[in-house]
Amino acid sequence: MKRSAFLITVFTAVLTLVLPFVGGSGPSLFGNASSAGAVQQTGLPIFATAPIAATTASSSAPVALAYVNEAVRVAQQDARAKELKVDSEHLAQKPVPKPVVVSPADRASGTAARRAAVVAAGGSCPGPIGGSTSGAPSKVSSGGVAGTTSADLASFASTYNAIRVANCLAPVPMNHIRYDSCMETRLFWMAEDPSEDPLSAWGHMGSQRSDGVPSRGCDGNLAGGYNNTGATVAQKWWNSPAHRASLYRPTYTGSTAGVCIYFAMTHGGIPNEPYSFTRAAARWGGC
Repeated sequence: MKRSAFLITVFTAVLTLVLPFVGGSGPSLFGNASSAGAVQQTGLPIFATAPIAATTASSSAPVALAYVNEAVRVAQQDARAKELKVDSEHLAQKPVPKPVVVSPADRASGTAARRAAVVAAGGSCPGPIGGSTSGAPSKVSSGGVAGTTSADLASFASTYNAIRVANCLAPVPMNHIRYDSCMETRLFWMAEDPSEDPLSAWGHMGSQRSDGVPSRGCDGNLAGGYNNTGATVAQKWWNSPAHRASLYRPTYTGSTAGVCIYFAMTHGGIPNEPYSFTRAAARWGGC
């Protein structure tokens, strides 16, 4: 009996000391999240199960996500700030400069070399000038051919000087671009040729009329055809190498103060040329 009582006493003591570490109210490796959190805060090792890992991740994820979102927000703000510094809206509205088109005539005249020489010397090419021409009398020949008008002369003078300025050549004073009755007389002589061929009598001194009437008037650079104006013949003369050299003198480096350009134009002709068929003449000379 004593032996049995002793064994019971020992067994009871063992249960009392060991039981708290086996189960019951003591902490467990399978405790809930709060107990696991308490252990984590003490710095002790955590042998997390899958649920605990999920819980830990859910508690730390918002923090990490917050940092990511803040970085993205700052980057977006920086990018937007850079965009605002660029005036893309108004830049898009600004006209795109047209490319400079250099014609064969401009190249042949040495325009590029003239501009380069002026820039190298620290200067700039001549600019447009004001003023006006003195007009023309609008004569009518004995055969009914209409002569030079003030509009013809003004149109020629304006385009002539515009071409010069565009090609770095000094303009000629507008009142130095003048109507010339002597060249007009020769144009009348051509227009009154009775031949139906408009090329009959056409040409410089030495050309012949179909009816044998001797040539009269003064010679000049010639241009003609349907629907010409003072402006179109000025351009035609610039485009032609021989006429450009004679009438524009691109190699001339002196002052244009004493230069005069003489001009005449006729409209229509005998026997059946309409008013729109023109003949024109011009020459470079002194005033």
